[in-house]
Amino acid sequence: MARLARTNKRRIFHADGAWAYGFIAVALLVYAMFTAYPVVSAFFISFQEYKPLGSVYVGLDNYKNTFGESLFWKSIRNTIVYTALTVPISLLISFAIAILILPFKKRLQTAFKAIYYLPAVASGVAMSVVWLWIYDPLPSGLMNRLLDVFGIPNQNWLGSSATSMFSLVLMAWLSSHGTSIIIYLAALLGIDNSYYEAADLDGASFFQKLWHIVLPFLKPTTLFLLVTGVIGSFQVFQNAYLMTGGGPDNATTMVGLLIFNNAFKYFEYGEAAAQSLVLALIIAIVSYFQFRFLGKDVEY
Repeated sequence: MARLARTNKRRIFHADGAWAYGFIAVALLVYAMFTAYPVVSAFFISFQEYKPLGSVYVGLDNYKNTFGESLFWKSIRNTIVYTALTVPISLLISFAIAILILPFKKRLQTAFKAIYYLPAVASGVAMSVVWLWIYDPLPSGLMNRLLDVFGIPNQNWLGSSATSMFSLVLMAWLSSHGTSIIIYLAALLGIDNSYYEAADLDGASFFQKLWHIVLPFLKPTTLFLLVTGVIGSFQVFQNAYLMTGGGPDNATTMVGLLIFNNAFKYFEYGEAAAQSLVLALIIAIVSYFQFRFLGKDVEY
């Protein structure tokens, strides 16, 4: 009887496990097809020179060309500048908006979250068309209309190397904060009210509560958003491609756009693969140092 009972338990376990393994297998298959296989393929392609009738092994030539190309280093510099200007300010804006939404009732919070998240749902092409109108160099452009109010002459926002990068940065500042706002608001709602009540009894001001209660509790959330924000900004492609095409004079050529051009414009697949792996290594190193220095006293 005991052996029969153990056998039945094993059958039940394997029957339940079969469903679990089935669901996991689907996720693993998708991961293998669209993530693991492209990464492994890119690694091997980075040592080859693409030929229509068969690629040729060239060793480390693609990596030598990458590190010896001035445009690659310029794209790295542009990407770092874009990241340094957009990520911290975007996090600050998202945090401030979440703080402002927090006192409202749940229905109003939901409405504001939906409004701020809407740009993330909208098509990137549609958003770029709107911003192209805003930056139109003609007097009909919204930015130039605002400048005209103050008597400032029209600017060629996307066509000048002096203003093109700032234009992309401003676009990032004023859009796509929805995800960060929702995450920050969820973290704020997770703070126990007893901390605020104790602070009120001690006569703490708003900024004292913010500094001594809110910011310490939001450290894990801020670190997460900072790491993911840096990763996303290092991979930025859509804005530069649709708004400026990397110009003028490669002033807005990011690494992602450079990789795209090498692969699908010049058909240098080997060099593009090498650059993508170098970019992945840079992102991994930056993420490591972020966790190393900013995550010391963060508890999850």
